[in-house]
Amino acid sequence: MNFELKTLSLSAAVAYKCDLLVLLVPEGFQPQSDALSALIAGALKAGDLETKPGKLLSLYAPAGITARRLLLLGCGKGSAHAVRQAVQALGAASKAPSIKRVALVFAMDCEAGAVGAAVRTIADASYVYTATKSKAEPRALSRVTVGVADAGAVRSEFATASALVAGIEYAREWANRPANHATPTLVGDAANALSKHAGIQCKLHGPAQVAKLGMGAFLAVAQGSEQPLRFVELRYDGAARSQAPVVLVGKGITFDTGGISLKPAAEMDEMKFDMGGAASVLGVFRALAELRPAINVVGLIPACENMPDGRAVKPGDVVTSMSGQTIEILNTDAEGRLVLCDALTYAARFKPAAVIDIATLTGACVVALGGLRSGLFASDDELAGQLIAAGDAAQDPCWRMPLDDEYAEGLKSNFADLANVAGRAGGAITAAKFLQSFVGDVPWAHLDIAGTAWKSG
Repeated sequence: MNFELKTLSLSAAVAYKCDLLVLLVPEGFQPQSDALSALIAGALKAGDLETKPGKLLSLYAPAGITARRLLLLGCGKGSAHAVRQAVQALGAASKAPSIKRVALVFAMDCEAGAVGAAVRTIADASYVYTATKSKAEPRALSRVTVGVADAGAVRSEFATASALVAGIEYAREWANRPANHATPTLVGDAANALSKHAGIQCKLHGPAQVAKLGMGAFLAVAQGSEQPLRFVELRYDGAARSQAPVVLVGKGITFDTGGISLKPAAEMDEMKFDMGGAASVLGVFRALAELRPAINVVGLIPACENMPDGRAVKPGDVVTSMSGQTIEILNTDAEGRLVLCDALTYAARFKPAAVIDIATLTGACVVALGGLRSGLFASDDELAGQLIAAGDAAQDPCWRMPLDDEYAEGLKSNFADLANVAGRAGGAITAAKFLQSFVGDVPWAHLDIAGTAWKSG
C-alpha cells in the first residue's frame, strides 16, 4: 500500500478527490467556515455524531463535498491510543472493492504519535490474506493520503510509520501462511529475499552445518520431520562494524504437533502460527530496509517442524546443546525453548550489546496475561525499560515478569544438567529461566508472545 502525507485543511478536503474521505473529529471540535465544518457541527449538535473514540457517522454523496463517501470518526482527545481506536472502526469500509483511494484527514492539531497510529491502524484494518485463495480479491485499497494541518511537523513520524507497515505486513503474511506454504525452506527463502535490500545480508545453514555447529537441541526437535531445518542468519549493518549489534532471535517452529507428546486435535491448525517470533524477525528486517537507522542488527531464526515421526525425539531422551549443557527432554511439546537455546548460544559470537528473543513459547503466558500484553522477562533493568517504552509507543504493550533464581529449581534433572520443563506452576517463568541458562552475562530479554501473536480463528 502507498501512503502520502499532505498539508490538508478541512476547507481543502471539501474538494479532495478520493473514494472515501475520513475525518477524525476530536472532543471540543472548533468549526471553521467550510462545508465540512458545518456538516460536522450540525451532526454534533443533533447528537448523530459522538466524539468518543470509535463512534462514527457514514454519509453518501453529501452536498458540496467532492468525495462520494464521507465517514466522520470520533477520536476523543486525539491521543495516539484514541486515534488507533477510531481508525479500527473503519473495518469493512476499508476493504470494500470500490474503495481504492482513501483520504484520512485530522480535523485538529495532531498529538505526538497520532499520525503514526493512524497509518499503522488503517493498514491493519484493510489487510486481506490472499496467498492460498484461488479466487480471492486482493486488497483494493492502494493509496492512503493522510491530511494534517502541517505536514512538515509530522513528516518524520509519518515516514517511520510507513516503514513499520512494510515490516508488519511482511511479518503478518508469513505468520498467516499454512505450514505447507511456510516450510523451513520457504522461511529461509523469505529471509534470503530481504538481502536484495541495501545493507542486509543473509546466510542460510542447513542440517549439516547445524550438526557441525553442535546444535544438538535444535537437531533433536527437527529430527522427526521430513522437512529439512533451516538456521537463518540475517545481518543489517547501518553503523560501523565496531559497534556491537543487537541480536534478535525468533522462534521458527513452522508447525507444532507437539511431537510424541502430541497436542489435542482441536485447534491444532493454529500451530502454523508457532513461528510468530520468526515472522517478527523477518518483519523487523523488512522495516530496517526502509528505515536505514545507524545501528547494527543481527537476526537469528531456528526454523523447523515438530513432528511425531518414528525418528522423533522421545520423552526422557537426553541431548547435548551447543553450549555443552545436556538437556533431559521430559515433554517434546516444550520444543521452542530447545531450538532457541542453541540460537542463543550462537548469538554470543557476535559480542552483542543485547540479545532479545521473541517466541510463542507457553500457554502459561496466555493464562497469565491473556491476549493484550506480551510477557517480558529481562536480565537487565535498562533493557527492560526500553522494551516497555517501545511497546507503549507502538501500542503493543508488554508486562515484566519475574526471574527469581528459585524458579529454576524445578528444572533440575537426575539424568542431565537440566530438564526442559518444570511442571505447570509458573510455566512461563520456568521456560524463561531455561532460556536464561544459555545467555551468559549479556543483557538479555525474552518476549513470550503466545497470547499476542494471533487471534484465534
